[in-house]
Amino acid sequence: MELYRDEFGVIRRDEAGHVLELEWTEETARMTDEDFKAWLVRLAETGEGHPAHFMIVDTRLFRYRPGADFAEWRDQNIIPRYNRAGVTKFAFLTPPGMGAASEPAPEGPAQFPTGYFDSRERIDAWLSS
Repeated sequence: MELYRDEFGVIRRDEAGHVLELEWTEETARMTDEDFKAWLVRLAETGEGHPAHFMIVDTRLFRYRPGADFAEWRDQNIIPRYNRAGVTKFAFLTPPGMGAASEPAPEGPAQFPTGYFDSRERIDAWLSS
């Protein structure tokens, strides 16, 4: 079920699989820092309002490059909201060849592991394990 859409992306919820997914578009090349942060707040709010065990962010068409202060801002403002929403696994779908270099593990203050995968099949296998 589609929950939100604009030029930068789409947020969908798969109720049966308990998955909340953000799919970025190529329009992210025009994003500002404020646009990007607003989108992550929107995803966190959606996760709080539509709890899902799993979150997926499809970065295959993502073109924006966050500023230097982004990681600290995300750790302070977004990750705690994902924790409160009950996320148990977080996956990034990356362009081909940019998948996992290591096993999924918690990042920063996350209480859940984050994995990087270059195929949806690998994500689905991890989420079901």
